[in-house]
Amino acid sequence: MGQQRYFSLDILRGLTIALMVLVNTPGSWSTIYSPFKHAAWHGFTLTDLVFPTFLFVIGNAMSFSLGKYEARGVGAFWKKVVKRTILIFMIGLFLNAFPFVYRENGELLLKDLTNMRIMGVLQRIALCYFFASIILHYLKLKKALWLSGAILLTYWAVLWYFGDHPDPYSLENNAALKFDLLIFPEENLWKGFGVPFDPEGVLSTFPAIVNVIAGFAAGKLIQKYGNQLKTVLFLAGFGFVLLVLGEIWDIYFPINKGIWTSSFVIYSIGWDLIILGLLILIIEIAGFKRGTYFFEAFGKNPLFIFIMSGLVVMLMNVIWINGTPLKPWIYEKAYLSWLTDYNASLAFALSYMLLMWLLGYWLDRNKIYIKV
Repeated sequence: MGQQRYFSLDILRGLTIALMVLVNTPGSWSTIYSPFKHAAWHGFTLTDLVFPTFLFVIGNAMSFSLGKYEARGVGAFWKKVVKRTILIFMIGLFLNAFPFVYRENGELLLKDLTNMRIMGVLQRIALCYFFASIILHYLKLKKALWLSGAILLTYWAVLWYFGDHPDPYSLENNAALKFDLLIFPEENLWKGFGVPFDPEGVLSTFPAIVNVIAGFAAGKLIQKYGNQLKTVLFLAGFGFVLLVLGEIWDIYFPINKGIWTSSFVIYSIGWDLIILGLLILIIEIAGFKRGTYFFEAFGKNPLFIFIMSGLVVMLMNVIWINGTPLKPWIYEKAYLSWLTDYNASLAFALSYMLLMWLLGYWLDRNKIYIKV
């Protein structure tokens, strides 16, 4: 079976990166169209699907690569997994610290790194990759899926039992926050919700491992049955069942990205399976591949493009022009000057995504593939 046989997995990976860059870099955080916002707390939007899908596609990739490491022996497997985990985690810490300075009254000051956020998107990716690799290596897929169910049920029990009632799943009362505060001082947690709380905290990372295992299972299913209608029906059928289960579970354990609830896990996996099935139907079976290279370019260097998208925008916020940071200066002069605020914000995000695409295009045209 050639590489082209799994083209849909490449497109899903590229689509995920493109959307991740788009939702992470609006012109203004105060003017964002609803689909490009995260749910305020409970609930689900298109944007809430991006991160779990990124974990899902990591699992897809592992369904091809894990066997290669295992074939080289246990030592080679552990060396590869530990090295990659540490590298991704450290890059995440670097991104949290970058650019090591901030502006106050126009003056450049050094950041106090003792108050730096410890967890983050790449840190969660690293930990999920690490634990999923070990689970899949030692238990194999069938037992790993049973363990996934146990993880989701256990996480529900932990959040219900250790959360403060009558609302154990609220921002202030959830056990995921309590657990993080046992490990980290408040200063080292994210402040984006208005209170110290990390949506990529330690405890809520455990159910996210299941998103990676699900991606691995989907990859194996596609390799087993190939790109045929039977595969599409399997993916769509499983996906639909998980969406229904997620909606039912939501009644008792709300779908919530912030604490990565078990209902959120199976609901997001349900959508990923359906989307992957649709991609196989459209691209592989119907043969409609026009325009797919746009996403392929993103998918060739996914982690590197995601990292660069963060670095560039953070630099734009410390480089000032006439007393204004470069990002809002460009936004005001090039977008707000002729577009309405919501359209200007979206246009900036689209432009930035295209800038990152140009980076991906240049790398691919020069056959440069940066593996992390």
